[in-house]
Amino acid sequence: VQLQASGGGLVQTGGSLRLSCAASGSIDKVYLMGWYRQAPGKQREMVAGISRSGATNYDDSVKGRFTISKGSAQKTLFLQMNSLKPEDTAVYYCTAGRLSFRDYWGQGTLVTVSS
Repeated sequence: VQLQASGGGLVQTGGSLRLSCAASGSIDKVYLMGWYRQAPGKQREMVAGISRSGATNYDDSVKGRFTISKGSAQKTLFLQMNSLKPEDTAVYYCTAGRLSFRDYWGQGTLVTVSS
């Protein structure tokens, strides 16, 4: 499974961004998809996840601000990010897997939120 993330950029505090991820390859193996992020000097953390059935989960830090969604056949994944804060600054990674969110990783896209 190959994952290609896009949509990162520079935005001011309170602004919005929409990340996209295109999945290709053995999509039939994918039951879980998610977004992780890694801020400078910090450990990588899970932001949001979605199952094939559409069930979602979010880290407490982004609940009510971020929305994860997917297209048909697990080929695309999105993360709508609203009310962005400087602490959301990080490299965001698209992930996928069968029993884990972390089997496959995309290359990452940088999100920078200026104060």
